[in-house]
Amino acid sequence: MSTYHFARFLVRAFAGISLGLFALSVGQAQQAPAKVQASATASNPSIPVDEIIQKFAAKELEFKRARDNYTYRQTVRVLELDDDGAVRGRYEMVSDIIFSPSGKRMERVVRAPMSTLKRISLDPGDEQDLRNVQPFVLTTEDIPKYNISYVGPQKVDELDTYVFAVKPKKLEPGQRYFEGQIWVDQQDLQIVKTYGKGVGLQKKGSDHQYPRFETYRDQIDGKYWFPVYTRADDVLHFQTGDQRVRMTVKYEDYKQFKSQVGIEYEGVVNDKKPEDEKKK
Repeated sequence: MSTYHFARFLVRAFAGISLGLFALSVGQAQQAPAKVQASATASNPSIPVDEIIQKFAAKELEFKRARDNYTYRQTVRVLELDDDGAVRGRYEMVSDIIFSPSGKRMERVVRAPMSTLKRISLDPGDEQDLRNVQPFVLTTEDIPKYNISYVGPQKVDELDTYVFAVKPKKLEPGQRYFEGQIWVDQQDLQIVKTYGKGVGLQKKGSDHQYPRFETYRDQIDGKYWFPVYTRADDVLHFQTGDQRVRMTVKYEDYKQFKSQVGIEYEGVVNDKKPEDEKKK
């Protein structure tokens, strides 16, 4: 799909959404994922569904390895809205996903204004979702963890896609999973869109809620489909009351990193601007 086609696709994605960002918490019971209504018309594809799953999972594994060799900028914004839809608080973080001289993958924070969120806060589940769930990749290694069912074909912009429903088979402590739907390009056999939410086990008495989101991909290197934009506009149902949030995540400035050194994730480096530090 060309950049022009994707731009038209993204215009529709932005419609009715100004800003938005990632998951939040305040008190107790996990909200059950909303059932996604597919507009796809179920029909048998020309090749067996199991074969499609195995082929796109293999392609996703290739993509995951390729993306691990790219640097990029990630911009996260979360808006907390009041009952009238006005912005009551916001959170923002701009970070660069880069490599150290030794080849270790790391996140360098370049901008993080003081958060003005009042009723919600980000938790470790949000951080895991931001890193692994919202830019969801379903590889050959991940297939055994999920129940995957074929929904049907659907046109996404000018792409012919297969739609699959994805749900984790079992929730393991400390792990976050994707639950929702994925759209797989019929030609490239790669995920081009996801819709769903992050799910995981919660400790007794906790109340962490996570929004439903959509993530869109685009071809960055002419071969693989990279996440470029995530959005959410959802009402979180806490024990203490409902809270509407908007979320956006932008992934941009992808650049390939060349190194003969083995890559491993190192962590977060704070490199905020002086004015951001003064706000604390």
